[in-house]
Amino acid sequence: QVQLVESGGGLVQAGGSLRLSCAASGIIFSINAMGWYRQAPGKQRELVAQITGGITTNYADSVKGRFTISRDNARNAMYLQMNSLKPEDTAVYYCNAERVHTSRGWGNYWGQGTQVTVSS
Repeated sequence: QVQLVESGGGLVQAGGSLRLSCAASGIIFSINAMGWYRQAPGKQRELVAQITGGITTNYADSVKGRFTISRDNARNAMYLQMNSLKPEDTAVYYCNAERVHTSRGWGNYWGQGTQVTVSS
């Protein structure tokens, strides 16, 4: 069983910074891609940033230049450094792991989410 646990969310003023962490636990052989998604009230879940193989990154246009995704493959962990936060960044942020290889085969997994609130 693979579990993803996020941490680091909270309340911050506009212009401030937060660092989110995601830790994957379980008997994991490999993880192809990890990413951060977010969902604001009344809106669909959207991709914020994704990192594949620990090297290739992809960002939503709205966060480019402000957010940085990174990954520690040895620890099956992922991070999101969020700078210059804006009120429109307020959402629940979810950790995602794609094509996770375990003894049971391959699967995709989600964390439970962590709330990020940016006040104006």
